[in-house]
Amino acid sequence: MSNIASVQEIYTAFASGDVPTILSHLSDDVIWEYDKQDAGIPWLVPRHGRNEVPKFFQALGALDLRRFQPKTLLESGSIVVALNDIVFVVRATGKEVVEEDEVHIWHFDSDGQVTKFCHKTDTHEHWVALRGS
Repeated sequence: MSNIASVQEIYTAFASGDVPTILSHLSDDVIWEYDKQDAGIPWLVPRHGRNEVPKFFQALGALDLRRFQPKTLLESGSIVVALNDIVFVVRATGKEVVEEDEVHIWHFDSDGQVTKFCHKTDTHEHWVALRGS
C-alpha cells in the first residue's frame, strides 16, 4: 500500500469513527503532534506511542465536527502532506473554528507505518474557541 493510500484509509476510518484501523497504521513509538508544545488545547497535545493516540480521539469528543474534507494529498519520499477543510464547534463554548487548507503532515517508515504526525493549525483560534473568548 502506498503512503497516500494509507492516509486515505486513515481518513476514511476517521470519518466512520474506526479508531482501531487508524491505530493499525501507526508505529508503536509514533510521535503525535511532533511539533507542538502543550498549549492547553486537549486535541492538540503532543503524544508519544500508539497507546497514547486514543486520547486524541477522546479529546475530539469536546467538538462537534461539522466538516472534514481532505482535498489534496501530496507525497514526497516518506512524507505525505494533506490539505483539509475542517469546521468544528467547541461544545462547551459554542464557538466555531473554520480551517481552510489545514495541513496534516504524515511521516512513514520503510514498513509503511506512521512514525510522526502533526496538524498545522491556527492554534490561537482553537485556543480562543476553547476558552469562549
